[in-house]
Amino acid sequence: MTSFYVENFGCRATQADGAAIERQFEERGLTRATVPARSEIVILNTCTVTASADQDARAAIRRIRRQNPDCQIVVTGCYAQRAPEEVASLPGVAHVIGNSHKHRLAEIVVAPRRRDEATSVAARPGFVPVSNLAPGGGSEIFVSDIFAHTELLAAPVFDGPGTNNDRTRPNLKVQDGCDNRCSFCVIPYVRGQSRSLLLSRILSEMNALVNAGYREVVISGINLGRWGRDLETPLRFERLIREILDRTNLEKLRISSVEPMDWSDELIGLMADSPRIAKHAHVPMQSGSDRILRAMHRKYRPWHYREKLQKIRAAMPGAAIGADVMVGFPGESEVYFEETRLLIEQLPFTYLHVFTYSPRPGTPAAVMRDQVPVQLARERNQILRDLAAKKKLAFMQKFVGDRVEAITLNVCDSKSTEALTDNYLKLRLQGHHQPNRWVKARVEQVAEGTLIAVAA
Repeated sequence: MTSFYVENFGCRATQADGAAIERQFEERGLTRATVPARSEIVILNTCTVTASADQDARAAIRRIRRQNPDCQIVVTGCYAQRAPEEVASLPGVAHVIGNSHKHRLAEIVVAPRRRDEATSVAARPGFVPVSNLAPGGGSEIFVSDIFAHTELLAAPVFDGPGTNNDRTRPNLKVQDGCDNRCSFCVIPYVRGQSRSLLLSRILSEMNALVNAGYREVVISGINLGRWGRDLETPLRFERLIREILDRTNLEKLRISSVEPMDWSDELIGLMADSPRIAKHAHVPMQSGSDRILRAMHRKYRPWHYREKLQKIRAAMPGAAIGADVMVGFPGESEVYFEETRLLIEQLPFTYLHVFTYSPRPGTPAAVMRDQVPVQLARERNQILRDLAAKKKLAFMQKFVGDRVEAITLNVCDSKSTEALTDNYLKLRLQGHHQPNRWVKARVEQVAEGTLIAVAA
């Protein structure tokens, strides 16, 4: 029986796409391999948000070709969509399948056909012609206009490694694509316009996960707060949250990243009032400088952002509040960087994801003047990471001596179990506990970014 292996790079949305690809192959009778070196088909589901993401994908192709020269390497995802010819020119790549055709990936790869039949297969409606670009026979390229793409892959992806018995906290992607045009971001050009999973499909997937015994589910998307706007009968994100609470028995819903503009008073109120919604708000900021936000084409100003976070903190004093922040954007002077640093210092963040700007071909920011030297941007990155670490530590220390609720994840060693609190803090619980269980724990100390606790 033919075996396959999917290796994912990048964000939660990419991981969710990978889970859907696995489902495609399993429905066709293929078996999942545990490592790429033992697989007949290896699918690399790529990211392209930074130059280093592209480098990681190329390195993976070389590694897999070296470890398993007889396997069929298939490259899909955002890098494949953005630069298919570049990917196809890499030795060992058999297929390049962009996001535009990811929903038919298994069909393309598994469908039996001779090499001389490939052109007719690729000529079916929606496919582009085969390009013979790689040495030694060439790679098949299946990429078309992503903005004409209406499909949305959906399958839960699980946090826990290993067997189904120790997987926890499945993630369900309910939205894909983005209608924003941030000047630094390539994602709309590789994922297309915003599109939403139907409410009925979401509820069906949620109920299936609940029936399978999962207690916490994370919902995610490329621009999650825009869910429902594109449906035939438009709906708002708050409606989705209410429907999940009303029509499923899910014990805990965790909401991933939502843009500042979509944190409405209603959404904040829903989260604050329901014990079934994790107290965790991720609100991308990118910059605290008005000048830089305008250059980024972001749709809010620093004072708008401050107001949103203050409302979230007032409604949920113990909530986790995180953000994405970018340093080194073109034109970011010392003054503008200091505006960002000062705003972060003043706001109630509990963690940050700090990124160094990376020019992406085809984006407006890539050709802007006043590009910031890489070394300077890295220094600024470290300044914000150090600040974030201090804020996180101060937040965690508030819980020493308190009782908290957490969901068990995996056994760390013979003496302790990893868990995650409602407000997104890592917790190491004394003793051996089965995964996917709610536990009450008393926090004794903080060590290496983790709450150390005993069962209470």
